[in-house]
Amino acid sequence: MAATVAALVGAALLLTGCGGGNGEDAASVPEGWGTLDTGSLSVGYPKSEGYAEQPAGERAEANAAVALMEENGIRTGMVSVQLDFATGVHDAAGAAAAAGAGIGLNSTRRATEDVRLAGPADAREAREARRIDYDFTADGQEDTPNKGTPMTGVLVAGVDTKGVPFVVRLNAVKDAVDAEDLDAFVGSIAVK
Repeated sequence: MAATVAALVGAALLLTGCGGGNGEDAASVPEGWGTLDTGSLSVGYPKSEGYAEQPAGERAEANAAVALMEENGIRTGMVSVQLDFATGVHDAAGAAAAAGAGIGLNSTRRATEDVRLAGPADAREAREARRIDYDFTADGQEDTPNKGTPMTGVLVAGVDTKGVPFVVRLNAVKDAVDAEDLDAFVGSIAVK
């Protein structure tokens, strides 16, 4: 509960533009969470809830960083970062359109909204991103839950300070991650 309250306070500070004193708005990573760090951005993941960073040699080539939640050999949750995943993308809208197309046929979009990420004060366009919340059903392949298991997800897509498109996702078994943690996940993203 305290971590959730801290995350909400941090997210509120982020949304009001408060942050570090060096011209940067700092990301709010909840207590007990770990951080995935790439050359383009960093993002928190719920380490205290059993997520563990996946070694580079084990993750798919398309992923720059991954944290997994596994139960009895089944991947019940995943945080992933993909960089340079689309061509001809120059802004958050384009990145979101490309990322949204990859959500899948068994998905239902629940909400789409513009968000402002943490990062350097002079990285105006890079801090603009789009959030898409969605529900889907597991396909039962590649160590995922049984086919038809209800799942939930949130993705955040944008373009980093060098113009490289990114998409950050959190997918999990429905109700395993609550709305506050999904908000905290989004609030933990910082572009570089």
